[in-house]
Amino acid sequence: MVLISQVLGALFGLLAIAFGAFGAHALKKSLDTDQLKSFETGVKYQMYHAILLLVLSFNLNLDTSLEKYMVYCFIFGTLLFSFSIYVLVIGKSKGRSMKFLGPITPLGGLLLVVGWGLLLYSFIHNFI
Repeated sequence: MVLISQVLGALFGLLAIAFGAFGAHALKKSLDTDQLKSFETGVKYQMYHAILLLVLSFNLNLDTSLEKYMVYCFIFGTLLFSFSIYVLVIGKSKGRSMKFLGPITPLGGLLLVVGWGLLLYSFIHNFI
């Protein structure tokens, strides 16, 4: 689990930089302000969780069920949240309706919230 977290953390970070540059340069001309802000939100959340995965993987063994569920929430939450935003925004800029992906974004966000909740629980549980 540690290696998976490190690899995916590094990959998410790499892609966040690439997508951020893509959004700032290639998409800037084809997106309106709200679309660009949405795209940037996806990039920011992806980078935050890339860093978090790396920090967790270097500080925890990630061998308990709680730690594994936490990491899965961050991985799948990032994929569903950020990548659905990318597809929705790019699709809209190309005139394609991707409304079927609309419910995916909040599901990803919910997984991220659950992951943070599990992290908080682990801190409280270890403190008590």
